[in-house]
Amino acid sequence: MINSPAAPDFLLLKQKFDAANEKSQLALLASIDVIDDAALEFLKSLLPKDGAWPTLVQGKAFQLLYENPAGKDFLLANFPEGIVPLKSTAGVDYQELQKLLIDRQWQAADKLTNLKLCELAGPVALQRQWLYFTDPQSIPIADLQVIDRLWVVHSEGQFGFSVQRDIWVASKKNWDKFWPKIGWKKDLAWTRYPGSFTWDLSAPRGHLPLSNQLRGVRTMAALMVHPAWDNHL
Repeated sequence: MINSPAAPDFLLLKQKFDAANEKSQLALLASIDVIDDAALEFLKSLLPKDGAWPTLVQGKAFQLLYENPAGKDFLLANFPEGIVPLKSTAGVDYQELQKLLIDRQWQAADKLTNLKLCELAGPVALQRQWLYFTDPQSIPIADLQVIDRLWVVHSEGQFGFSVQRDIWVASKKNWDKFWPKIGWKKDLAWTRYPGSFTWDLSAPRGHLPLSNQLRGVRTMAALMVHPAWDNHL
């Protein structure tokens, strides 16, 4: 465990951190059990600058600061809109979604994500409140990337459309192999909504967002081949 680091310990921690890969860096951050002034400064130093896309490590640093009173005050003053740039070519507001994900309100965030996708797809989709398989092609690349990055960054890489796509590709795009890996199907039976889904980070990787899980494979397939993932981070 990393206890409150005095200055020399802080420097050693930073040296060890800088030499580690992303997985080890996340583990080091998770091992911080006391957030004192030195730890606060270390976490602040990790946050993104100049509106850059945040990494998983930066998302974890943000979360640790957010859960600390002094750190939260710093974030409210310096990152009032969070660390994921909420750029929308469609003029859609993602502040509420971001807040739900920061607070780890996964089920509420999932419902709102569906509504945002419908809003992006157009008034007909928004009225019916679910996506038809032809709707994803109407969703702007930048907006889908923002929604995905919010999920990825605030779940430590556990959730997100791009995470699901990576698993789907690794499964050779075989849906029968894909569904069980993300916990949407077990022993040929579909996972029942909402009670049988796992609404926390103990869920299988790629478990959320659900993205019309109850509407069949064609909508999911359309999301998986969306051009937003051609060069996703």
